[in-house]
Amino acid sequence: MEKKDLRIVFMGTPEFAVPSLKAIQDEGYKVVGVITAADKPAGRGKKLQAPAVKQFALAHGLRVLQPEKLKDEGFLQELRSLEADLQVVVAFRMLPFQVWNMPPLGTFNLHASLLPQYRGAAPINHAIINGEKTTGLTTFFLDKLIDTGKIILRQEINIGADEDAGSLHDRMMIAGADLVVKTIELIRTGRADTLSQSALISPGQPLHPAPKIFKTDCKINWEQPLDRLHNFVRGLSPYPAAYTHFVLPGTREIHVKIFRTSKEEAPHGLHAGTLLTDGRQYIKVAVRNGYLHILELQQAGKKRMPAGDFLRGNPLTGDWRVI
Repeated sequence: MEKKDLRIVFMGTPEFAVPSLKAIQDEGYKVVGVITAADKPAGRGKKLQAPAVKQFALAHGLRVLQPEKLKDEGFLQELRSLEADLQVVVAFRMLPFQVWNMPPLGTFNLHASLLPQYRGAAPINHAIINGEKTTGLTTFFLDKLIDTGKIILRQEINIGADEDAGSLHDRMMIAGADLVVKTIELIRTGRADTLSQSALISPGQPLHPAPKIFKTDCKINWEQPLDRLHNFVRGLSPYPAAYTHFVLPGTREIHVKIFRTSKEEAPHGLHAGTLLTDGRQYIKVAVRNGYLHILELQQAGKKRMPAGDFLRGNPLTGDWRVI
């Protein structure tokens, strides 16, 4: 099949998916439809805002569908009418059998991990939280279970020692677009050799999950060791962000999100959670095997700022703790 004749339906919603859709178009493939999520209220005014993928699609004259239910017969009929040869999924929701089984060349997904590791909704965050030094991208054909289908391509990506989820997200977003285009070309030319994920799992090898992260998962547990705490903060930065409370017992409590930290390994006899500061430049918290320096943070209702700027409005004098 000639490149210009391959009919593709693209499915995706957030910014992460936009470079992949752009790359498909730039390579000269025919995108006959874009499936994305509904517009949602955003900002202080709660005005309806279109998903990033929809904004790109409309700006480039692409047909957009925003089904409420993917099993709705009206939507399925409309999807069939597009007569797609191939469906490409990047950062979208779980598809029912009727959808992913529709095109003759199949439906493949771009996932932000080296499958079979980190299956789930938040692979970038969990890889950093777990202290991984490498992660990667995988394209695979969809099947009945989430993130378990046969692998088409994988690409390894290094994680910087102090890199946060936002930086890694942006790098993987660009690299993922290139992998998507390579995958389409393999499928178009009949050269897409696949590999079962089970072939990559050694006996007794643990698989790390990557479930969706909720606000309750983001509270810092100061009883954890230094490395784990540092990784936890950068794995949730800048969104949804790790949080804690600065507390002066019986007097005041400040809710803060923490975005950037550094580690200081040092022996001490302090209780975990003891807060130390000079009131001008630094904030650090005693933990089991050293101190976690808080470099950037955000007080509720305020902007993100360096520790020194925060201390100008909150000198933290007295016996403050974190909880």
